[in-house]
Amino acid sequence: MSEKGEVDLTGAKQNTGVWLVKVPKYLSQQWAKASGRGEVGKIRICKYGNMGKPEVTFTLNEELTVIDGIDSVAAPRDHPFTMQTVGGQTLAVFTETSSGRSDSSSLGPGAGPDKIALEGMVVQRAECRPAVSESYMKLKRLQIEESLKPARVSQQLQKAVTNNYKPVANHAKEGGREEGEGEKQQVLDMLFSAFEKHQYYNIKDLVDITKQPVTYLKEILRDIGIYNVKGTHKNTWELKPEYRHYQGEEKTDE
Repeated sequence: MSEKGEVDLTGAKQNTGVWLVKVPKYLSQQWAKASGRGEVGKIRICKYGNMGKPEVTFTLNEELTVIDGIDSVAAPRDHPFTMQTVGGQTLAVFTETSSGRSDSSSLGPGAGPDKIALEGMVVQRAECRPAVSESYMKLKRLQIEESLKPARVSQQLQKAVTNNYKPVANHAKEGGREEGEGEKQQVLDMLFSAFEKHQYYNIKDLVDITKQPVTYLKEILRDIGIYNVKGTHKNTWELKPEYRHYQGEEKTDE
């Protein structure tokens, strides 16, 4: 903190309690679009939920479900909170004002705002998660496909390239992948479609469904799935919790 920094402790005197809530990245991006235009949604709190804990749900305003540049996928609206205890930690929320601008921020080494104000002490922690729905699964699938796209790198050439390159036959290996492996996005679509019908698959069944080599298929499964090494479903694959969306009664199979 700089020598000119001041700390306003009015919040401590008022004993103001605040909630610290973790939200998905896409949700914070949608909130940013509503900056200065009013509310972003509504929070509903039921005081008596399971085990005597409050049930909290955030509902995103419908106009903020539109994701820029994507017509086929909308952001989920309903987001139940997973309540967590603060534990033995002492957490506080500050706002910092610098050059006429105010932002909520955590303070780190070297921070030097003109003024720091204590807004309150954290009395409740929570994680805001989307309710599992078809729109959420489409959004997660799109995010996975985007993450698997190779990054393009541009390079400035200092002189003209004079080498003559000969074309390579299609059946040759390309980047370590053999013919028939297909595009990752297409394989992901087939896997997600299969896991919507059943929760557990052995690798042989997934090979039959996707028509992909075992080694290549396992590379993709490690990104989205979990391999069970023991228990009732030993030697089978299932989706990671954040990607699960089952049909019928198998959704309670966990």
